Amino acid sequence: MCIGLRKYLFYFANEHTEFRLPEIKAIASLFKIPLKWVEEPSNEPFWLAELPSEESAQLIASRSVSVRRIVHLWASASKVSDLHNQLKDQEQSIKPFFSPNKTFKIKVDTFCNHQTQSEKLEKIESFAYLPIQGSVKLKDPDLTLQYFEHYGMDPNNRPSEPHRIFFGRVVAQGRRDLMTQLNLKKRKFIGNTSMDAQLSLIMANIAQVQPGDLVLDPFVGSGSLLIAAASFGGYVFGSDIDFLMLHAKTKPTRKQDRFKGRQVDESVFANFCQYQLTSHYIDVVVADASLPLWRDRLTVDAIITDPPYGIRESIERVGTSREMIAVLEENQASHIPSKTDYNMEQLLSDLLCFAASHLRVGGRLVTWIPIFRSDYDASCLPSHPCLRLEANCEQILSMVASRRLLTYSKLREPQGEELNPIMSLGDLASFRDKYFHHMEEARVERKRKKIEHALQR
Repeated sequence: MCIGLRKYLFYFANEHTEFRLPEIKAIASLFKIPLKWVEEPSNEPFWLAELPSEESAQLIASRSVSVRRIVHLWASASKVSDLHNQLKDQEQSIKPFFSPNKTFKIKVDTFCNHQTQSEKLEKIESFAYLPIQGSVKLKDPDLTLQYFEHYGMDPNNRPSEPHRIFFGRVVAQGRRDLMTQLNLKKRKFIGNTSMDAQLSLIMANIAQVQPGDLVLDPFVGSGSLLIAAASFGGYVFGSDIDFLMLHAKTKPTRKQDRFKGRQVDESVFANFCQYQLTSHYIDVVVADASLPLWRDRLTVDAIITDPPYGIRESIERVGTSREMIAVLEENQASHIPSKTDYNMEQLLSDLLCFAASHLRVGGRLVTWIPIFRSDYDASCLPSHPCLRLEANCEQILSMVASRRLLTYSKLREPQGEELNPIMSLGDLASFRDKYFHHMEEARVERKRKKIEHALQR
């Protein structure tokens, strides 16, 4: 089988598999790249696609953190002999990629198998028939050729021979380097619920953040999502009701800092200084997301957020169940308002209504929603007549709980009653109560087993 010049192999990292397709589709849509899958995308790390040009592959890879590399596919087969025969048949079409002044290397990778260096070298030497003319250069060569062997997805049931074999020319590397650069372990200021770098960058990609975009996070925390959006050129701002978090006065998250306390210069802004992104930082303010302080005419390109779930961070809004007491004028500057419970159903309703009012048409809202897995019902997901659900990805947290990343795009401006539609999440709204009920049941069961074990001794 001769593979056409427009076929490309996407090689993905084997993590967050549900988020791959929404990220790639969002990036392709952002750059207006017609993307056609040769095979239906799956949980496997190798996807085949047709792209109009090599530049299209490079554009996708320039943003994606799920992709390790993209390869211009020259041959694929289920047997090594068939792969070599395909390459020999294509000698004339691949010859232009080689020249005497071009350095090269051949890279061998196996998925779900380990090979020794001598085994890899033997495979490399089997391609001696290729019309290679330049010299070998292992670091930053002009041409990198890639050989893949795929042994399936089950390391405990590995076949003796690979299921599939691929060979081609590497045309682009994904942005895995950004994950290392923004790693939370090296970040100046983090909190208990700081989003890890990979998921933050995936959210920014799904939100289609591009240079010059205005991006808002109404539950900003330590600012992880703003950092990711700013890394792709967005101008970012946000708010959070937690005064202590935004002013870096909460207990340190890192164990080694528990006794020393937080450093004086810790802040959201310090993180932007660390990554040299201060030119993209507008500001963060202490504010209640249920009572937005922004002007009605404010329009943003994207809203990226991770609302509290009531587990590690409480869900609160400004208010009190007691009688209101007037605050003296001289105390107003330092007064912190009382807070009351803010249920998940109302929080999501407010968030979607805010997005419908303040996103530009075509802009995206990307947010998480916690799920008690046995209660999950797609028909109960939050919705708004002016927003379309574009993607719905699950990240499993435990046997009973997960969270879903929901992506909405704005279709049109709201009118009349659409400014505040009635929303019902059904059983999804009771996540916090069910989660703690399950934890209590698990604690009681562990105690019962411990007592039984002690009595049997």
